[in-house]
Amino acid sequence: MKKHLKRVAQLILPEIIYDFLLTKWRGPSYVPPVGKVKFGDLRRLKPISDRYGFDRGIPVDRYYIEKFLSKNSGYIKGRVLEIGDDSYTIKYGGNQVIQSDILNLDKRANPKTSIEADLTNAPQIPSDSFDCIIFTQTLMFIYDIRSAVETLHRILKPNGVLLATLGGIQQTAGDQAWDKNWCWHFTSTSASRLFKEVFQSSDVDVEAYGNVLSAVSLLQGLALSELQHDELNFYDPEYQILVGVKVVK
Repeated sequence: MKKHLKRVAQLILPEIIYDFLLTKWRGPSYVPPVGKVKFGDLRRLKPISDRYGFDRGIPVDRYYIEKFLSKNSGYIKGRVLEIGDDSYTIKYGGNQVIQSDILNLDKRANPKTSIEADLTNAPQIPSDSFDCIIFTQTLMFIYDIRSAVETLHRILKPNGVLLATLGGIQQTAGDQAWDKNWCWHFTSTSASRLFKEVFQSSDVDVEAYGNVLSAVSLLQGLALSELQHDELNFYDPEYQILVGVKVVK
């Protein structure tokens, strides 16, 4: 009977509506047999966008970055250091922030830069300087990651908090010069081991984000608006596209 109804529906309904209803009827656990997978717009050798999705809207991984920072916004206070610019310091720190600093490798990257330094060797930054460091999507571009994390540890005040996000399953090069310097991908396991070795503390909280759909969407350069919240919020540890690390010194 079900087979007959499906056949009738296929004959009388527009293809797009029939496919939508068929997907709902089958449910998320349905696995199409070999040769029956419908690749549609994803059957391509180049992604839909090779600019991480910026040209379509907000990239998918930004949802997870902001979810992590929002959860830990109470730690963004006092003297805060952020890499690149101070957008997250302003958005999540607000009036909790007494002093905001911006670090860049080259001041020309941002005229508001207050600290020009290479985190792998930055003796010019005094130790125990910051109550919070916002370190998003940066460690992947630093080859000597241990030296960079050691610097972050040194310049944090005692009881200061580092909020870092690290790329997992992601596109490794775009059209910007700095994209070509992508060195590492991280998992919750590698991130946990790295930061615990340097900080020598059990107070290292690591959480990962992502699933196969958000991973494919990010790799294809789709925008955040093209996915639903329940699709973004579902977590599958086998498909980590972003790792968030909160460390207390």
